[in-house]
Amino acid sequence: MVVHILGKAFKGKEVIRIALASKFYGVGKSTAERLCSKLGFYPWMRMHQLSEPQILNITSELSNMTIEGDARAIVRENIALKKKIGSYEGMRHALGLPVRGQRTRNNAKTARKINRIGVRAFHTAQ
Repeated sequence: MVVHILGKAFKGKEVIRIALASKFYGVGKSTAERLCSKLGFYPWMRMHQLSEPQILNITSELSNMTIEGDARAIVRENIALKKKIGSYEGMRHALGLPVRGQRTRNNAKTARKINRIGVRAFHTAQ
């Protein structure tokens, strides 16, 4: 049985709190657990055990939260603000280097791969 919540399809065997945390950007483990306890679901309840009113309750709670595109936009705006004001973190983002104090002599490949697009020189305002 497949359950649909806000346009996402969930397999029936998935645990509710784990499925919510993995499918929605902006919903982590603690938020999913808080949501499930608020709605009265026991911790290991699975998707196929949900009734239609319970699915509607989950949908209404998730629609009141900042998730998916809105959460991504907030993160993007925060990074753009750091670049604009010229903070250290903003400079690291603009140069495509690790932001949180990781070493760069070795092992900075991931940050450079992620930030490779559009990095020619240091520009804070974009």
